[in-house]
Amino acid sequence: MTVRQRAAAGAGCRRQRCKQNMAASWSRDGRESRSAEDGARSPDWTPSSSPEDEDKISQLCPGLLRLPGELLELILCSGDLDHRDITSVSCTCRRLREVCAGLGKVWRKQLFARWPSIMKFYNHMDFLDWLEEFKTRYNAGITTQRIVSSFSKELIIERRVPCENVCDLETLGYPAHFIEDELLSILNIKSGKFLTQKYCAKKILYFMRKEATICKLKEFLQRPLDQQDLLEGAVLIDQYCNPLEGVSLESIRAQVDDILGKVKAHLSVKNSRHPSLSLRAGETSSSEDIDLQGQALDALNHVLFTEMKFKGNVADFYNPLNSYMHQVLISRTGIPISLCVLYLTLSERLGVLLEPVNFPHHFMLRWCQGAQGSSDITDYVYVDAFGNGKCLTAKECEYMIGQHVTEEFYAAVSTKEVLQRMVGNLLNLGKRESKDRSFMLLRVSLDLYLTMYPDSVQHLLLQARLYFHLGLWPEKVLDILQTIQALDPSQHGAVAYLVQHTLEHIERRKDDWGPVVQLRSSEKEVSYSVGLIVRHKRFDYSGVIFSWDPICMMPPDWVEGLGIQPLPDRAIQPFYSVLVEDGSCSYVAQENLEPHPAPEQILHPDIGLYFSEFAGNHYIPNKELQVQYPEDTDFINQQLPQLEL
Repeated sequence: MTVRQRAAAGAGCRRQRCKQNMAASWSRDGRESRSAEDGARSPDWTPSSSPEDEDKISQLCPGLLRLPGELLELILCSGDLDHRDITSVSCTCRRLREVCAGLGKVWRKQLFARWPSIMKFYNHMDFLDWLEEFKTRYNAGITTQRIVSSFSKELIIERRVPCENVCDLETLGYPAHFIEDELLSILNIKSGKFLTQKYCAKKILYFMRKEATICKLKEFLQRPLDQQDLLEGAVLIDQYCNPLEGVSLESIRAQVDDILGKVKAHLSVKNSRHPSLSLRAGETSSSEDIDLQGQALDALNHVLFTEMKFKGNVADFYNPLNSYMHQVLISRTGIPISLCVLYLTLSERLGVLLEPVNFPHHFMLRWCQGAQGSSDITDYVYVDAFGNGKCLTAKECEYMIGQHVTEEFYAAVSTKEVLQRMVGNLLNLGKRESKDRSFMLLRVSLDLYLTMYPDSVQHLLLQARLYFHLGLWPEKVLDILQTIQALDPSQHGAVAYLVQHTLEHIERRKDDWGPVVQLRSSEKEVSYSVGLIVRHKRFDYSGVIFSWDPICMMPPDWVEGLGIQPLPDRAIQPFYSVLVEDGSCSYVAQENLEPHPAPEQILHPDIGLYFSEFAGNHYIPNKELQVQYPEDTDFINQQLPQLEL
C-alpha cells in the first residue's frame, strides 16, 4: 500500500469532506479557475481527526508513523502529492499533522510547486508560515477571478475602462505579485478558449504595472539629485510605455555589465594597468588623467560601435522603439538621447565623468578637458554617441546642426531634465500618430510628463481634451479640468466648454446603458453573422465579423471618401465591422466580403473583447455579444456546414 493510499484510508469521511470543499478550486496548474460568482469556495484548511481515525491510521501503517519527521517531510515533498492530498494527510492523525505544519517544508514545496513564478519573491532562508502563504495566494486567485469578472462587465457592457477600480487593487489586502501571478496564469493558457478572460486579465495587468511604475517614478524623483541614476530613470519610462513587455532594471543592468566586461577585456590588452580595470560594480571613482580617460573611451567606442555594431537609427529615426532602453539593447540602434544614456552609464563604470548636454536637435555628452566644473565651453569636447562616439568642439557641434547655439545650451543638465527630453520626444511622436486611433503613445507620454511636472496647465489641458475626444474616463476629465481651473483661472473658457460637454457625455452614457439588440430574423438581407471569418474580395485580407448593420450607418462624406457609390448596391446593403488580421478594424460592404475558404485564428488585440473561444473555423461570441446578436449563434451553426460543402 502506498503512502497516499494509507493516508487516504485513515482519513475516512473527513477526506471526502475535503474533496467537496476543494471541488470548486482551480485545476492543478492554477489556470482554469472558477470565479467566486460560479460558486468557488475556500477549502477547509483546519485539520482535525477523531481518536478513532488516529487509531485506524496507526493500525494501517504503524511503520510510517515511526519514521523520523525529516524523512516523513521528504516523503510528502516527493512524488505528485498536491495540496488536497496534503490537507487530507494532515487530517489523519496528530503525528502527520505536525509533519504538515505550516512552518515546515511540506507547504513550502506546495506553494512553489503550484506557483513557481513567485519563487523570485522569496529567499531560501525565509522562515515563514508556508501554509498561510499558500492560503493567501489561493484566496488572492479567487479574488482575482472576481475582479476579472467585474472588469469584464464594466469594460464590455458599460463600455468604459474602469481605471479607478484597478488602481484600488492594493486595498484588497493581498501582495500585488500574487494578483499579478494569477493574471499571468490566465494569460498563459495555451488554447483558443477563455479569450474574454484573457483580454480582461491583460487589461488589468496593464493598469497594475503602469500604476506601480508611476509610484516608482514618483519615488525616484523625490530622491536627492546624486541618487537619481539616469539609466534607472530611462528604464522607468520604458516600463511605463511597455508594461506588458517584462522590462526589468535588473535585466538591463545585466546587459550593461556584459558590455562593460567586453570593454574592460579590450582595454586590458591595451593597458593592463589601467585604473578602471580595478573598479568594482557600483564604484564610479574617476581618473583625472585625460590620457587614461581617453584610453577608456577608445575601448568603449571600439566595443560598442565596432564590435557590437551599435549605431544611430538613421533609417527609422522617428520610431518610438528608439527611445526604449530594452529595445535599444536588442536592436543595437537608437536616437542620440538613448545612445547617450547607455554611453554615459558605461563611461561612469570606466571612471570617466561625462555630463549630459541638452543640445538642440541632437543630444550630446560633454567631456571636460580642463578644470572640473569649468564654465568655459572651450574646456570641453562634446561626445556624439549617435555618431559612434566622435568627439567634437563647440564650433563643430554648431556646424553639425547647421545653426548658431548660445552658450547656455552647452551646459550640463540634471537627470530630470534628461528624462523630460526623453518624454518630450515621445510626446511629439504621439501627436504625430495617424494609425493608432487610441493615441496610446500620446496618453502614456502625457502621464509621464505630468508625473514630473504636475502643474503644467498646457499638458493638463491636452490630456483633458484627449480623454474627452476618446470618450474615456469622463470622471477623470472633470478632475483634470478642476485642477486646471485652480492653477490658471484664465483658462475658464476652455474649461467651461469641456465641462459642459463632458457632463452631457455622462448623461448620455446613463441613457444609452445597455446593448442594442440586432435580430437577423427581421433583416433578411444580412447574409453573414458575428464570429464568421471572412476574406475581402478586393484586398484579400482576413478578419472576423464582430457586428453588422442592415445598411451603411456612416455619414455621406465617409461613403463618398471610401468609394462606396460605385458598388452595385452602394450603401443600401448590409455592412460589417471586421477585426482585421493586421490589428486594425474595418467597416465593409457585404458584396466585398466572402466566407474564408481556409479560416484560421485572427490575431487581433481586441479579439477577446467580443469572443470567448475559437472553435476551429469560427469564433464563439462572448455573453455580451450574444445579447446584442441573439440569433447569430444558431445562424452560423447552420451556415458553416453549408459553406464547407
